[in-house]
Amino acid sequence: MKLTVIGSGDAFGSGGRSNTCFLLDTAKRRIVVDCGASAPPALKKLGVDFNTVDAVMISHLHGDHFGGLPFLLLDAQFLARRERPLLVAGPPGTRDRLHAAMEVFFPKSTGSKWKFAWSVQEIEVGVPSEVLGHSVVSTETIHQSGAPSTAVRIDDGAKKFSYSGDGEWSDALIPIASGADLFVCDCYGYSGKLTGHLSWETLKNKLGELNAKRLMITHMNPTMLARIDEARASGVLIAEDGLTLEF
Repeated sequence: MKLTVIGSGDAFGSGGRSNTCFLLDTAKRRIVVDCGASAPPALKKLGVDFNTVDAVMISHLHGDHFGGLPFLLLDAQFLARRERPLLVAGPPGTRDRLHAAMEVFFPKSTGSKWKFAWSVQEIEVGVPSEVLGHSVVSTETIHQSGAPSTAVRIDDGAKKFSYSGDGEWSDALIPIASGADLFVCDCYGYSGKLTGHLSWETLKNKLGELNAKRLMITHMNPTMLARIDEARASGVLIAEDGLTLEF
């Protein structure tokens, strides 16, 4: 697998980073994992042709994780003139929330006659699923989004990629991370118990339980960005916009 970090920022673009968005080239397909509001220009800045993406997988339904989708769909319709199908996969509620967002930003857009086929697959939490030939399993995280917020694990038969989404510490993260070739984890703040997110103070004491081959932290606010050298010294990887990693 190859990971390209399109956006590693929090909801507020701390440090000038783009909202969460990862590009995953697997042995089988090209998948975007999360697609925050700033994803369209971030993808273009890095020279990624969205027409080459087969699926977008969403961890949870906050704007900094799925808000770029309405713009990318209409870009594909009117500018990029996409022809190949696109799958959007996400937790229960994805279809209604995406349609609602499209109607807010671009009224009547959901009734368009689409030039390409796109569909939504809602992944039942905790139930092993298949997404374009990949084995996928999710678990619910502690993060309020009006629908289940999830951590996900994607297995292409050769490598395993896991991602925490957003959320506080939960033992449910352990099986998602265990044995993963790469586990990308929310590390929003430096210290304290944070509502809906992990802090480095909490995460560093849990590293031994996660049992992933490599761990990368992302979604950092200013307090964490100021201390990334401390995290790096512990052996974890630091997400940066534009970073690529093969594993």
